[in-house]
Amino acid sequence: MAAYTADVAWSLRDGEDFAKGRYSRGHVISFDGGLIVPASASPHVVGKWAVQEAVDPEEMFVAALSNCHMLTFLHKARLAGFVVTSYRDHASGIMEEIAPGKMAVTKVTLSPQIEWNGQAPDAEQLAHLHHEAHEECFIANSVKTEVTVA
Repeated sequence: MAAYTADVAWSLRDGEDFAKGRYSRGHVISFDGGLIVPASASPHVVGKWAVQEAVDPEEMFVAALSNCHMLTFLHKARLAGFVVTSYRDHASGIMEEIAPGKMAVTKVTLSPQIEWNGQAPDAEQLAHLHHEAHEECFIANSVKTEVTVA
Protein backbone atom coordinates (compact mmCIF):
# COMPACT_ATOMS: atom_id res chain seq x y z
CA MET A 1 0.00 0.00 0.00
CA ALA A 2 1.14 3.54 -0.71
CA ALA A 3 -0.12 6.81 0.75
CA TYR A 4 -0.11 10.20 -0.93
CA THR A 5 -0.47 13.69 0.48
CA ALA A 6 -1.11 17.22 -0.66
CA ASP A 7 -1.30 20.29 1.55
CA VAL A 8 -3.92 22.85 0.55
CA ALA A 9 -3.77 26.35 2.07
CA TRP A 10 -6.13 29.32 1.66
CA SER A 11 -6.65 32.46 3.72
CA LEU A 12 -8.99 35.43 3.61
CA ARG A 13 -7.32 38.63 2.40
CA ASP A 14 -7.78 42.14 3.72
CA GLY A 15 -10.87 43.80 2.26
CA GLU A 16 -12.60 40.58 1.24
CA ASP A 17 -16.10 39.77 2.51
CA PHE A 18 -16.43 36.07 3.22
CA ALA A 19 -20.07 36.24 4.34
CA LYS A 20 -21.11 37.79 0.99
CA GLY A 21 -18.97 35.41 -1.08
CA ARG A 22 -16.66 38.22 -2.15
CA TYR A 23 -13.30 36.58 -1.67
CA SER A 24 -10.60 35.14 -3.87
CA ARG A 25 -10.67 31.41 -4.41
CA GLY A 26 -6.91 31.52 -4.97
CA HIS A 27 -4.86 29.19 -2.80
CA VAL A 28 -1.75 27.01 -3.00
CA ILE A 29 -1.23 23.26 -3.08
CA SER A 30 2.07 21.90 -1.78
CA PHE A 31 3.37 18.45 -2.61
CA ASP A 32 5.86 16.25 -0.77
CA GLY A 33 8.68 16.93 -3.25
CA GLY A 34 8.54 20.65 -2.48
CA LEU A 35 6.51 21.77 -5.49
CA ILE A 36 3.99 24.52 -4.73
CA VAL A 37 1.21 25.02 -7.28
CA PRO A 38 -1.00 28.11 -7.47
CA ALA A 39 -4.59 26.90 -7.50
CA SER A 40 -8.10 28.32 -7.63
CA ALA A 41 -11.71 27.46 -8.28
CA SER A 42 -12.57 27.42 -11.96
CA PRO A 43 -13.58 30.73 -13.55
CA HIS A 44 -16.55 28.78 -14.96
CA VAL A 45 -17.71 28.21 -11.39
CA VAL A 46 -16.93 31.43 -9.50
CA GLY A 47 -16.29 34.00 -12.23
CA LYS A 48 -14.19 36.97 -11.17
CA TRP A 49 -13.33 35.38 -7.82
CA ALA A 50 -11.16 32.80 -9.59
CA VAL A 51 -7.47 33.29 -10.27
CA GLN A 52 -7.17 32.85 -14.03
CA GLU A 53 -3.45 32.01 -13.92
CA ALA A 54 -3.91 29.20 -11.40
CA VAL A 55 -4.86 25.58 -11.96
CA ASP A 56 -8.37 24.55 -10.93
CA PRO A 57 -9.57 21.17 -9.60
CA GLU A 58 -11.23 20.23 -12.87
CA GLU A 59 -8.01 20.88 -14.80
CA MET A 60 -6.01 18.88 -12.26
CA PHE A 61 -8.48 16.01 -12.62
CA VAL A 62 -8.14 15.97 -16.42
CA ALA A 63 -4.36 16.28 -16.13
CA ALA A 64 -4.18 13.42 -13.60
CA LEU A 65 -6.08 11.10 -15.96
CA SER A 66 -3.91 12.10 -18.91
CA ASN A 67 -0.69 11.82 -16.90
CA CYS A 68 -1.54 8.39 -15.50
CA HIS A 69 -2.59 7.09 -18.93
CA MET A 70 0.64 8.37 -20.51
CA LEU A 71 2.90 6.81 -17.88
CA THR A 72 1.10 3.48 -18.10
CA PHE A 73 1.08 3.62 -21.91
CA LEU A 74 4.85 4.26 -22.03
CA HIS A 75 5.41 1.23 -19.82
CA LYS A 76 3.13 -0.97 -21.95
CA ALA A 77 4.75 0.21 -25.20
CA ARG A 78 8.22 -0.56 -23.83
CA LEU A 79 7.17 -4.05 -22.75
CA ALA A 80 5.72 -4.64 -26.23
CA GLY A 81 9.08 -3.77 -27.78
CA PHE A 82 8.25 -0.33 -29.15
CA VAL A 83 10.36 2.78 -28.60
CA VAL A 84 8.44 5.99 -27.88
CA THR A 85 10.44 9.18 -28.43
CA SER A 86 7.67 11.73 -27.78
CA TYR A 87 4.19 11.66 -26.24
CA ARG A 88 2.00 14.76 -26.11
CA ASP A 89 -1.63 14.89 -25.12
CA HIS A 90 -4.23 17.63 -25.36
CA ALA A 91 -6.71 16.20 -22.88
CA SER A 92 -10.14 17.74 -22.41
CA GLY A 93 -12.93 17.23 -19.92
CA ILE A 94 -16.64 17.95 -19.96
CA MET A 95 -18.51 18.97 -16.83
CA GLU A 96 -22.26 18.69 -16.82
CA GLU A 97 -25.20 18.41 -14.48
CA ILE A 98 -25.83 14.80 -13.47
CA ALA A 99 -28.77 15.57 -11.16
CA PRO A 100 -30.49 18.80 -10.12
CA GLY A 101 -27.76 20.97 -8.61
CA LYS A 102 -25.13 18.22 -8.89
CA MET A 103 -22.23 18.63 -11.31
CA ALA A 104 -19.53 16.17 -12.38
CA VAL A 105 -16.76 15.83 -14.91
CA THR A 106 -18.49 13.10 -16.87
CA LYS A 107 -16.15 12.61 -19.80
CA VAL A 108 -12.45 13.05 -20.43
CA THR A 109 -11.02 12.69 -23.92
CA LEU A 110 -7.33 12.01 -24.34
CA SER A 111 -5.80 13.02 -27.68
CA PRO A 112 -2.25 11.68 -27.63
CA GLN A 113 0.24 12.40 -30.39
CA ILE A 114 3.01 9.81 -30.21
CA GLU A 115 6.31 9.62 -32.05
CA TRP A 116 8.23 6.38 -32.40
CA ASN A 117 11.78 5.31 -33.12
CA GLY A 118 11.91 2.29 -35.38
CA GLN A 119 8.79 0.26 -35.99
CA ALA A 120 5.56 1.89 -34.82
CA PRO A 121 2.56 -0.21 -33.79
CA ASP A 122 -0.17 -0.68 -36.36
CA ALA A 123 -3.66 0.65 -35.59
CA GLU A 124 -4.76 -2.56 -33.86
CA GLN A 125 -1.61 -2.77 -31.72
CA LEU A 126 -1.90 0.92 -30.81
CA ALA A 127 -5.54 0.50 -29.76
CA HIS A 128 -4.53 -2.53 -27.67
CA LEU A 129 -1.74 -0.55 -25.95
CA HIS A 130 -4.18 2.25 -25.12
CA HIS A 131 -6.73 -0.27 -23.82
CA GLU A 132 -4.13 -1.92 -21.59
CA ALA A 133 -2.94 1.49 -20.34
CA HIS A 134 -6.51 2.47 -19.49
CA GLU A 135 -7.17 -0.81 -17.70
CA GLU A 136 -4.08 -0.43 -15.51
CA CYS A 137 -4.13 3.35 -14.92
CA PHE A 138 -4.58 3.86 -11.17
CA ILE A 139 -6.44 7.13 -11.61
CA ALA A 140 -8.84 5.79 -14.27
CA ASN A 141 -9.56 2.85 -11.97
CA SER A 142 -10.44 5.32 -9.21
CA VAL A 143 -13.17 7.30 -10.98
CA LYS A 144 -16.58 6.91 -12.65
CA THR A 145 -15.78 9.35 -15.46
CA GLU A 146 -15.82 7.99 -19.00
CA VAL A 147 -12.29 8.19 -20.41
CA THR A 148 -11.74 7.78 -24.16
CA VAL A 149 -8.72 8.04 -26.43
CA ALA A 150 -9.40 9.95 -29.63
